[in-house]
Amino acid sequence: MTSGNNGASTPEDDDPFGYLYADGQANGAQPPSGGYGYPNSVNRVRAVGQRQYGQQQAPTAPTAPYGQVPQQQGTYGQPSAHYAAPETLPGAAPTSQQPMPGYSGRGGRGGGPNTKGLLIGAIAVVAAVVIGIGVAMMGGDGSKNDDANGASTTPSTSQSSEPSASASSSEAEAAELPKADVKTMRLEGGASGASDVKGAKSDGGVYIQGFNQQGASVTWTVNGIEKAGTYRVYVRYALPADDANATVTVNGKASSRPLNMKNFGGLPANEWQETWAQVSLTKGTNTIQLSCQQGNQCNALLDQFTVTENVDQ
Repeated sequence: MTSGNNGASTPEDDDPFGYLYADGQANGAQPPSGGYGYPNSVNRVRAVGQRQYGQQQAPTAPTAPYGQVPQQQGTYGQPSAHYAAPETLPGAAPTSQQPMPGYSGRGGRGGGPNTKGLLIGAIAVVAAVVIGIGVAMMGGDGSKNDDANGASTTPSTSQSSEPSASASSSEAEAAELPKADVKTMRLEGGASGASDVKGAKSDGGVYIQGFNQQGASVTWTVNGIEKAGTYRVYVRYALPADDANATVTVNGKASSRPLNMKNFGGLPANEWQETWAQVSLTKGTNTIQLSCQQGNQCNALLDQFTVTENVDQ
């Protein structure tokens, strides 16, 4: 082998890129049929976006002339026809987005807070508190305060429209106190019954006359006094002329003050009116006597006697 020409199998002929040069092409270099002339290499050169895994290869879009915008294969925001996600390949494992621990999105079944349930619970608690306060204000506290103070500040209907029990019992007791007609009295000293002057309230219109002389007396035995105390004895009388008076004796004891029988209303003669004297009675039976004693002016006609409570005691 000489240095002039070593034949076609020179080292430069082994250059796998010899086909790229003019002298290599002149010497008959050819592009490699494999992958860049390396043993067992594979030529896998293809356009970007041309390969689709597990599917047939899509035809390469024609290249637009220089200066022109190639035609778009899809609209913005939509997946390209030349691309497929790995999870879409046959046999590929499905992928899914796993929620973060402790978060359930919009009140789902995860571990996060259920805002809808919390809101309903809060509303129920507030409603229960409001109902409890309303019940306490309407019923419970008002009655307790009234009991603590001893009485309600607002009178009830029964208090304002009906008489109290004590008032009713007092009126009943007053109504039950004795009253005497002329026919139930003992007349002495010239006193006698008559009925000529009209207006007497005793039974039959009978009254007492002849009381205008010294020693005349009228005695009434009073029964049914329930308790000892001070009472009033009312005497119904009429004056034929001037004012009159008489001595009051209770249970044998004469009063120092006479019963005053004046014409208080300036009435005509023999018009009936009423006067009273204060007396002390014991429980049970008492005797009340009205008499014309020395120093008395006794020209009067006498009608009913009545015992009542003393309003001044």
